[in-house]
Amino acid sequence: MPSNFSHFIIAFIGLALFEIISSIDNAIINAHVLKTMSERWRKWFLLWGFLIAVVMVRALLPWIIVFLSNTKLGFFGSFVATFSSDPAVQAAIESSRGLLLIGGGIYLLFLFLHWLFEEHKEYAFFLEKFIHKQAVWFYAIASVTLTTIVWIAMEISPSLGLAAVIGSTSFFIVSGFKRSAEEKERQLLHAPHLSAVSKIIYLEMIDASFSIDGVIGAFAFTLSVPIIILGNGLGAFIVRWGTIKGLEKISKYRFLKNGAMYAIGFLGLVMILESFGKHIPVWVPALNTFVLIAIFLYLSEEEFRIGNFFKKSSVRTGE
Repeated sequence: MPSNFSHFIIAFIGLALFEIISSIDNAIINAHVLKTMSERWRKWFLLWGFLIAVVMVRALLPWIIVFLSNTKLGFFGSFVATFSSDPAVQAAIESSRGLLLIGGGIYLLFLFLHWLFEEHKEYAFFLEKFIHKQAVWFYAIASVTLTTIVWIAMEISPSLGLAAVIGSTSFFIVSGFKRSAEEKERQLLHAPHLSAVSKIIYLEMIDASFSIDGVIGAFAFTLSVPIIILGNGLGAFIVRWGTIKGLEKISKYRFLKNGAMYAIGFLGLVMILESFGKHIPVWVPALNTFVLIAIFLYLSEEEFRIGNFFKKSSVRTGE
């Protein structure tokens, strides 16, 4: 029992933190959109929007993922299985563990590589700037990585190889939707003709597309859907509460997104290794997430402090 309780606490806290850091970037844009609405609609977004985000998205997605990785349970059966303590049912889910982990791992690894090579970012290290200039190599590296992993997976099971390809396909499909969602979200900042209801609907749709990363990453912490719902739910609530209360203040932490993406890359590797039968303790993903975020929070704070120092020095010199 103590072992189960410690597993729950570690996974729960790790999931909440991971949900927060993986949502921060999008939440800051949400905060700017919400500034164009009345207090009433902001409260609606916090309460009812939160229920939609957790009940309809962060609870539904894990269920669908469990079903897709174990279709023999059936659609309704997979829903029952996610909340069942029946050993036979748990064994059925465990049998599809490798398929779920390798698909999710490829998705997260590609998400990290795409950020590293393609996306504009604040450079915490010189190497990030150098790699960003080699953006043209992203698709080549992603292809070679996928081919290598599929080759290893096929030696174990053809189904495992297929799951890896599905993870890759999912990444590119979701990536296209997210790019469109980001553009739509920026348009909301300059759309006075849209009603508050329309903006709220758009924000919820955009949130759904961005929540996929957090839900898939959650399986690196645990296969227990109830724990995923609770951990991701807490993280989603904190992010939405912060959005209403002025989340833009956290934008001074320039490298927080970097920490989130390195954590995502690490979780992807963990999931892939576990799909190949390597046992990795539950505390490893949680500890890694905490350490990486602490490091990049420190780097951000130092950058902010140094920037303020030079700003004040410049003012004094001007005087």
